[in-house]
Amino acid sequence: MTKHVLCAARELAVGEHRVFDVDGRSIGVYNVGGEFLAIRNRCPHQGGPLCEGVQVGALISEEPGTYIYDRPGEVVRCPWHAWEFDLRTGTSWFDPEHQRVKFYEVQVLTGEDVAGLMPPRPGMLPGPYRAEIVPVSVEDAYLVIDVGHIPKG
Repeated sequence: MTKHVLCAARELAVGEHRVFDVDGRSIGVYNVGGEFLAIRNRCPHQGGPLCEGVQVGALISEEPGTYIYDRPGEVVRCPWHAWEFDLRTGTSWFDPEHQRVKFYEVQVLTGEDVAGLMPPRPGMLPGPYRAEIVPVSVEDAYLVIDVGHIPKG
């Protein structure tokens, strides 16, 4: 199974992030302006805990003395050696051709959609008796990550 339910979307407020263990992978999920972005919590430089770093934006300069702060919160800086990575694509700011961190697509699904992700119990067979079924609706949204899906970007 490659899709994993992480938490209710409301549990991760704008500007916050949390680290989850997903199939033995440490993955940081960020709420950037209401959009959920996820990266592997391992800096490719020396294996540092990338998601313990500071979230920053991009500093752009077209000429000396002129600076524009852009894309607030979309870059994470490794706490060990300050290498910076784009939360949207996993690419590094200093060597985008060769240095990158794995990033993941995060979906926001309803409770009914999440219920469909639960695998059947192995060895369970339907018996001869049936219980009364009562319809239940779940009216919340959940963050779901697919570790088997390779996002484009």
